[in-house]
Amino acid sequence: MIKVLVVDDSVVIRRMVSDVLASDPDIEVVGVAANGSIALDKIASLKPDLITLDVEMPVMDGLQALKEIRKLYSDLKVIMFSTLTERGARASLDALSLGANDYVTKPANVGSVAAAQKCLRDELVPKIKCFFHRGPVQLPKASAPSPAKPVVVSPAVRSVSAGQRVQQRIDVVTIGISTGGPNALIEMMPTLPKDFPVPIVIVQHMPEMFTKLLADRLNDKSAIQVSEASAGNQLRPGHALVAPGGFHMALVRKGNLVETTLNQDAPENSCRPAVDVLFRSVASIYGANTLAVVMTGMGQDGLLGGHKIKEAGGHIIAQDKESSVVWGMPGAVSEAGLAEALIPLNRIGSEITRRVQAVRIGRV
Repeated sequence: MIKVLVVDDSVVIRRMVSDVLASDPDIEVVGVAANGSIALDKIASLKPDLITLDVEMPVMDGLQALKEIRKLYSDLKVIMFSTLTERGARASLDALSLGANDYVTKPANVGSVAAAQKCLRDELVPKIKCFFHRGPVQLPKASAPSPAKPVVVSPAVRSVSAGQRVQQRIDVVTIGISTGGPNALIEMMPTLPKDFPVPIVIVQHMPEMFTKLLADRLNDKSAIQVSEASAGNQLRPGHALVAPGGFHMALVRKGNLVETTLNQDAPENSCRPAVDVLFRSVASIYGANTLAVVMTGMGQDGLLGGHKIKEAGGHIIAQDKESSVVWGMPGAVSEAGLAEALIPLNRIGSEITRRVQAVRIGRV
């Protein structure tokens, strides 16, 4: 049983969240609190496994409470609860940098209480469970046959064996990432050199507004340029494009150029943007010249698209379990035998750079 403390200044929200969580047989709501100060007083006696923490509250808001929680309870899981606004998005990203484990946006304009409750069941409940239920990765029944198991490169990166060295020139890097992703990207992207020779396209599971703010933060910290994608962006060396929240991003070739396209087709893997959508399009255009990187995240998005990349002769590496906040997405491609190597977060950037530069400087 996962014990949860619900912290929110709204009586209506506290009741709604509590009712949704209590309806799940694996979750027990052990208490509620109207602000961060009250929550801090209750933690010691209630001993929750996880806290849902509202961002905006009187007396002590979510960010202040989070700072105090991390001083006293380093292992306590915290999921922030914020509004789908620019202010809420900024606060959520700040909370992640302060040690929050994840965030959920409050249901808004969904039409009814029942619809709001469904949003919570679909968004909040799986995120809570992913931190406590880490059983074997469940692969789709129709997945392709598994090739050899990946080379494990942890805790320090070792070069893969001669038979697995990169043979093709890498002309694009595509990254799929979800839970734990903002902090992982903020750690990894600044390690890429300013003269990085190929474009990068990224799907990070986030809502609208959040992706723009994340791209801006990555751009501020990185040597390469990072921006949120819009329709018709041309892929350029040393420029990373982040799929905008609420839109699938795919690539299309126009003459000698490759551009982004955006659409609002149905979600895949309950996600829009979805990694699978991007991976399929990258495979169709770049084929064997693709390097895909699957990083921390809940679920299996990227697995089916990863099969397409491997079928086209491309290459996939994945973040290792020890450094992943959730080893769902990278675990899925690893268990399917698609990943050539499992890399700790602090070495992913250097491994990407090594592989991209290998053929260009004569090391194959």
